[in-house]
Amino acid sequence: MAKMTIKTMDDFARSCGVSRPTLSRYFDDPNSVKPVTRKRIEEALSASDYRPNLYARNLNRKRTRNIGILVPVITDPFYAEMVNRLELLVRGEGYWPIVISSHGLPDLEAEAVNTLLSLKAAGAIIAPLGLSSEPGIFEKLRESIPIVYFDTFIEGDTPFIGNNNAQSVATIVDYLCRSGEPPAYFDIPHVNHNSGERLASYIATMESLGFEPVVFGATESYGWDFERMGYEQTDAMIAAGTLPGRTILCANDRLAFGAMAAAHSRGLRVGRRSDSDLRIAAHDDHPLSRYTCPPLTTMAQDFTAMARSSVDTLLSMLDEDDDTKQVVARKIIFDGTLVMRQSA
Repeated sequence: MAKMTIKTMDDFARSCGVSRPTLSRYFDDPNSVKPVTRKRIEEALSASDYRPNLYARNLNRKRTRNIGILVPVITDPFYAEMVNRLELLVRGEGYWPIVISSHGLPDLEAEAVNTLLSLKAAGAIIAPLGLSSEPGIFEKLRESIPIVYFDTFIEGDTPFIGNNNAQSVATIVDYLCRSGEPPAYFDIPHVNHNSGERLASYIATMESLGFEPVVFGATESYGWDFERMGYEQTDAMIAAGTLPGRTILCANDRLAFGAMAAAHSRGLRVGRRSDSDLRIAAHDDHPLSRYTCPPLTTMAQDFTAMARSSVDTLLSMLDEDDDTKQVVARKIIFDGTLVMRQSA
């Protein structure tokens, strides 16, 4: 049986015998109307082909139900996992997630801010590029909507949710020193504050344990293709015989993926067994890290807590009004967890 064709909300309201304001309330929140009315509307929806243009209705509001999620690189496994969790949490709270990647480029990050403003987003959860972000770009956004930073931040009083880099790097350095040769630290370009914090923690922990810090890696150029960096630099050092030790702590898992691939291509055995040539460990515990060969020993960031706290913080800011403002923590950091696998 062909469904009834209805084009406008006014026509649909008449067809199911409810007022336009009641129908509008239903599409905003089905639980806001009486059960008998909800049943009538839902039966009418099943019998017709009418579907409201919720996007247009959303944009017509002073404040939409859109929440922006902005990240530097959507293909980065860390950001992909965080976006996945943030999207589901935002949807569960009755908002529409709008995900944008800046692709590691400051001009695209600035464009993303203007896009969120044009879409009249209610708020945004942002992992900024950090050190390369255009000055003042997020202050401009904050003037219009509440925002929360995650993973990294721009200096100021915007709420930030992230990892306790001092604790997490100290934990894995201590483990590597206790279980074998002290690690040399494979650094990456300092694209945001995480890189500097992890390096500082490595140096401080090594010195506190009585060992000389050894840091290597090309950090001058800006870039996010860490697997390539890890592979090319490790391959070159193995070929030249200049690898600085038999235990390597990589600044993040993606760098370790490249380093492990280079070691394998050169015939080196990576692992913590006595017959292994090299131990490699890292930081983040990306979803892929347990499936490398061998599985990667790393420090796990608390994805669940960071995602939940980011959403809760933003929602508490959206609920604020001039008379009853809630206290919002300006910095929330979560400890990492050591995940011991076969690579170190």
